Amino acid sequence: MSNIKLFSGNSHPTLALRIAEKLGLELGKVNLKKFSNQETSVEIGESVRGEDVYIIQSGCGEINDNLMELLIMINACKTASASRVTAVIPCYPYARQDKKDKSRAPISAKLVANMLSVAGAEHIITMDLHASQIQGFFDIPVDNLYAEPAVVRWIKSNIPDWVDAVIVSPDAGGAKRVTAIADQLKVNFALIHKERKQANEVASMVLVGDVRDKVAILVDDMADTCGTMGLAAQKLQEAGAKSIYAIMTHGVLSGPALSRIDASPLECIAVTNTIPQSENKAKCKKLRVVDVSAILAEAIRRTHNGESVSYLFSHDPM
Repeated sequence: MSNIKLFSGNSHPTLALRIAEKLGLELGKVNLKKFSNQETSVEIGESVRGEDVYIIQSGCGEINDNLMELLIMINACKTASASRVTAVIPCYPYARQDKKDKSRAPISAKLVANMLSVAGAEHIITMDLHASQIQGFFDIPVDNLYAEPAVVRWIKSNIPDWVDAVIVSPDAGGAKRVTAIADQLKVNFALIHKERKQANEVASMVLVGDVRDKVAILVDDMADTCGTMGLAAQKLQEAGAKSIYAIMTHGVLSGPALSRIDASPLECIAVTNTIPQSENKAKCKKLRVVDVSAILAEAIRRTHNGESVSYLFSHDPM
């Protein structure tokens, strides 16, 4: 591929290297450092004039620093006469702050969208947005890729009795996601209705559907403190599920998440590598990682060549 440059920020260099390998490219030279007063310094180490530039930076780790680094990298490429700058953000930062859920609350996901556009991004590639309407916060094209094809592949190759499974959503908001996966696997689905006292704290849960003597597979877009997932797994065990698995797109796994996973009745939890998982994997024996670098690489290739990206919504390029 000609006239294309791939750059990586500091948030997830391993994923960026995998994407570059699958595209047969090398990552561009960029010098990222911090001044002694903690300001971010970005220096693009090669010419990007007239090039189609893709900057890979996930919303994880030191989120605010990584977001600022991404904005400065976009702006540096734009002012260096790049023909187009695309931000590849596997995990979109502040995605859960997508609405005014109480008075005087900010819509931070919209603010991030404005910042990316003002910095000079002309296209966004992301994966499994917490709410699809975040795409409407932008006035530029947004490709919201789905981990669904990779999830279906993982279920078929790693869960022995998947034909006897029930796909379960841990909340009503994920019903559309689980029905799509259940339809592809030709199995039933169920959902858990939860009521929250406050953020990250669940008050009560009600299971809607039958999981008795079935393999229950919990599917959601994000695993953060894993409080909801731990309670959901217990609820499924009480309802008579013979084994319980969990598959989440973004494994944030903050706070007591790993200890909750170990203490839960889950056989294992699979997360994608939109967020680095090497440290978490060493600490938690139940953690499995699904590689989505092929989906992101194919999206970049298709975008660069002016081909349709919608093929990836239902097909795994592996």
